[in-house]
Amino acid sequence: MTQADRWMLPDGIAEILPADAVQIETLRRRLLDLYHSWGYELIIPPMVEFTESLLIGMGRDIDLSTFKVTDQISGRTLGIRADITPQAARIDAHSFPRAGANRLCYAGHVLHTRPRTAMGSRSPIQVGAELYGVESLQADIEVISLMLESLLLAGVEQIHLDLGHVAIYRSLAAAASLDNEGQRELFALLQSKASADVQRWVSDNVAEPQVANWLRALPTLAGGRDCLVRAREIFAGAPAALEEALADLQRTAELLAQRYPAVELFFDLSEVRGYDYETGLVFAAYTPGYGQALANGGRYNGIGAVFGRERPATGFSTDLVALNTLGSATETLSGAILAPMADGADGESLWRAVEKLRGAGEVVIGALPDGAEGEVLSRCDRKLVLDGGDWVVKPRG
Repeated sequence: MTQADRWMLPDGIAEILPADAVQIETLRRRLLDLYHSWGYELIIPPMVEFTESLLIGMGRDIDLSTFKVTDQISGRTLGIRADITPQAARIDAHSFPRAGANRLCYAGHVLHTRPRTAMGSRSPIQVGAELYGVESLQADIEVISLMLESLLLAGVEQIHLDLGHVAIYRSLAAAASLDNEGQRELFALLQSKASADVQRWVSDNVAEPQVANWLRALPTLAGGRDCLVRAREIFAGAPAALEEALADLQRTAELLAQRYPAVELFFDLSEVRGYDYETGLVFAAYTPGYGQALANGGRYNGIGAVFGRERPATGFSTDLVALNTLGSATETLSGAILAPMADGADGESLWRAVEKLRGAGEVVIGALPDGAEGEVLSRCDRKLVLDGGDWVVKPRG
């Protein structure tokens, strides 16, 4: 290993230096204060858990994203979390069970084996909120609203919200009597947005004409609120679960348009993101200039069953670093006061003066011998001087 190699970081892993760190930490605190004001309680799950609890019920994508190591104490396999959501579900089901609604929030690093985009981070700081124990659509709307409030608080000015519903695909797949292999094939085609391939696959594999027509139409149902009108016409006579999903999307759109008129709504009825574990309304927020969802979430009922307590659940998460980069809210390092070196009686009174200033929220940097502060002094716009027996703050010339 060369000397240069010793300070190089792995691809997708980055350090955060003071100027950015103060902004990110300030945003983290503001977001957690926001969630607290909505009644969400903070949890801090561990970075590693046994893979049996960390991965169960979350689908293959999370499994592939998770670093795995061997615990030298138990000999069992540990996973370094790639997503905090399953940890929150475990906490709701086992560590912090409640009857009825349980609102939890979190902020912490996660680690991915590979970046999710070409230039993406493998160690994002995930921040989010989960609402357990409530089946009502109002819970989904609350979580979506909190996600949008998070983006607005960060200063994200242009927000595009995509809405979908997993029950639409699930009910059509059931109506087509697709086996597991057929569902996987059609799922992959829908996920890749390969409309022509979907048409061909349906013609070859779905015998019932009405259901085949519904499935062929599915990839075309994307756009503004007018696509919900078209969907109601196309899916006339469809399974009740599909009609209920369309009604949920319509009601959600109406309420969000009232609350957030500046947010552009987009609907994709063939959206199957998170199909492995999500069960209802799914949503994602985008902003121009960022090639992936800035925040996303959805309903994932039943995940707590693997921990012995099946519960309705909905939630969202976002990457705090990306949110800070794309938002316009800024926080800079504040000015500071330079405290001189002193000893004896002056040193004691100086210490008391410094403690008082720090207690009042001021940044006080103590001078070091031989000018060891270096560039740190450039931050000091004031100085503490002894004036008439009292320590006084004065501008630093």
